[in-house]
Amino acid sequence: MLTLPDFREKQILFIQPEFGKDVRLRIKNQNIACERDGKVVNQVACGKALSVFVLGEISFTSVLLRKCMENGVSVFFLKRNLETYATVGAAADGNYLLREKQYALSPDRSLAIACHIVRNKVGNQIALLKERSIDDVEATTIALSDLEHEVFGKISVTEDRQVLLGLEGGMSRRFFREYFSDIGWRRRIPRGKTDPENILLDIGYSMLFNYVDSLLRLFGFDTYRGVYHQLFFQRKSLSCDIEEPFRCIIERKLLKMYHLGQVKKEDFEYSPKRKQYFLKYQESTRYAQLFTEAILERKEDIYSYIRDYYYAILNETDDFPYFDIKK
Repeated sequence: MLTLPDFREKQILFIQPEFGKDVRLRIKNQNIACERDGKVVNQVACGKALSVFVLGEISFTSVLLRKCMENGVSVFFLKRNLETYATVGAAADGNYLLREKQYALSPDRSLAIACHIVRNKVGNQIALLKERSIDDVEATTIALSDLEHEVFGKISVTEDRQVLLGLEGGMSRRFFREYFSDIGWRRRIPRGKTDPENILLDIGYSMLFNYVDSLLRLFGFDTYRGVYHQLFFQRKSLSCDIEEPFRCIIERKLLKMYHLGQVKKEDFEYSPKRKQYFLKYQESTRYAQLFTEAILERKEDIYSYIRDYYYAILNETDDFPYFDIKK
């Protein structure tokens, strides 16, 4: 199992090949090397890489894939809009004891874990709302504390997954409306491309999802077997579950990007025919790097959460982790 001291040394590579250039990934002296027109432009030791994100067209060798699997490195291939279209992932598929525990979870225990995950997500949403700069801080904080108490109370007595979904959805709608109120927020439409805000959230969430998924597979989880998101064809339900408490990382980063002037209208184009916005390809790397920075700032917290979740499932305890955005 990947230990925390080893994990601290791990790196994420993000590669965007230049259009029209011959760019290749290969193994050179036990390093993952990126070559452009036959010359090495960047490289990192196989043992220090956790995952590689490739945006655009690239050539690679079978030796590279074999070495990545041997060293626990996942490779993600992205479209120009930063959507993942293929993954070559490292995984501890032989951890049958863990998977037996996953498959043996009773409906009641699965629902209890799902409630814990949603409670964690809502707690971080409340925390982000509290840290917003507003006029009447004391009154607003009291109101938010009352809201937190109310929602937590409803979650604690929930006996139906659909009710839990409704509680989470209602809280998320309120959170988005209030948290992003000063950037012209309308509503959340996943993959809808209705405005730059939704596009950027999709990008950030996608980067976060892939990162969480790669860690879960390194521990040996079946990432298709979830507790909150149920089984659905080709959906990695467990990765969706574990992503939920960490979405606040992306949301806080997006608001900060707007406040710092890092989001520019000219980076996006609108198609009247499709009635959709698109992020210009040449700007993709900058936004991906901004979100990657936010994820890496909390990478040890994400690792520790998944490690503790692993032990809770394997040992059948109720000592499930909690991620606190405030720390």
